[in-house]
Amino acid sequence: MLPERVSVLVAGGGPAGFMAAISAAEAGVRDIHVLEATSEPLHKVRISGGGRCNVTHACWDPRALVGHYPRGSKELRGPFARFACADAVAWFEAHGLELVEEPDGRLFPRSNASSSVVATLRRAAAAAGVAVHTGVGVQQVAVRPGGGFTLQLRGAGLDHPLTALQAERLVLATGGHPSGRRLAQSLGHSLVAPVPSLFTLALAGDPLLDLAGVVMDPVRLVLELPEGGRERQQGPVLITHWGLSGPATLRLTAFAARALHAASYRATLVVDWTGGRSEQELEGWFQRARQDQARRQLANARPWPGLSRRLWLHLLASQAVDPSLRWADLPRRQQQALMRALRQSRHAVTGRGPFGEEFVTAGGIPLGEVTFSRMESRLQPDLYLVGELLDVDGVTGGFNFQHCWSSGWLAGQALASAAGSQASWLP
Repeated sequence: MLPERVSVLVAGGGPAGFMAAISAAEAGVRDIHVLEATSEPLHKVRISGGGRCNVTHACWDPRALVGHYPRGSKELRGPFARFACADAVAWFEAHGLELVEEPDGRLFPRSNASSSVVATLRRAAAAAGVAVHTGVGVQQVAVRPGGGFTLQLRGAGLDHPLTALQAERLVLATGGHPSGRRLAQSLGHSLVAPVPSLFTLALAGDPLLDLAGVVMDPVRLVLELPEGGRERQQGPVLITHWGLSGPATLRLTAFAARALHAASYRATLVVDWTGGRSEQELEGWFQRARQDQARRQLANARPWPGLSRRLWLHLLASQAVDPSLRWADLPRRQQQALMRALRQSRHAVTGRGPFGEEFVTAGGIPLGEVTFSRMESRLQPDLYLVGELLDVDGVTGGFNFQHCWSSGWLAGQALASAAGSQASWLP
């Protein structure tokens, strides 16, 4: 049962909300209540990473860490100096969850199951005395004249359709849900309109789609936008039935999220399948192929071993080069055409792919309206804003969760500090 008055109310039972509640409780704050509008707290944690949950990333230098955030990199320097990836790893290990690093730096629970992360957070909350209420959401919020907040609640978890509650301090941790943005706006905050981030690129009608399943690494991508802007990324690329995916593509779309939205997701993508090799280096590969594989047909001998055979055959066809030609007989003009295709393959972006990655959006509460050392609103005292509600988003690899852990932990510490320095109006 929810009491009529609480010390701290956390709206949102996701990763940032749980971390804020737990860290505050472990620092000595009592009477903390988490409200989750759905029947399942930490649902996003459970389904993330295909049910594995990429908890964070082995990026140990906070100065390097901020580079993985298209929005918020400057503001996160201070928070990450206090609680970054190594601190998150230590926190989870102190609460009984061991994380293991994969070759690409991503960190997963040793169990390889997201349920272990959910169980750890639920267990830590219970041990700290945090009360979690499901099926209860905040419908409206108003500032009390004497301090604190009056909240109107709604949901299946209540005895009555609409119940009022008073909270001394409020944490909004509602993720990307519109309800949280609406509540923040009702308390005086503005909103950066959310747009999709971390998505695949559609290349409708492009012959490249016949190569679905091909992976190349490294690949250099250059996105040319209609208004003249450019965005560059490099890394693994996956060709799909609808376009391009893979880490390099997702990172590219994250950093170009707003520009692509403004361009209605129409642009030109220039692909360098060599991964940024110079023209001279590529020329050397072709020259060695002419010498070492002179009698072999082009179809059976690629210019370097890491080049996908399917992609090589596709490029031969695109340049009208006979695949049965021997390397010794390849005309110079056709060699130059193949080298251009390898280094500057141009494709028309026709939209976004059919789904995003980790449900990430770019947008939310403007960062200038938050004191990042405390995650407290600059506009309303005793209001804390954490997680994806803010205009902060990271690329794939555990970075979005890391922002949740860091912002939640900082809010928890600030709540403890406020509770220790201010007299409570609660009885």
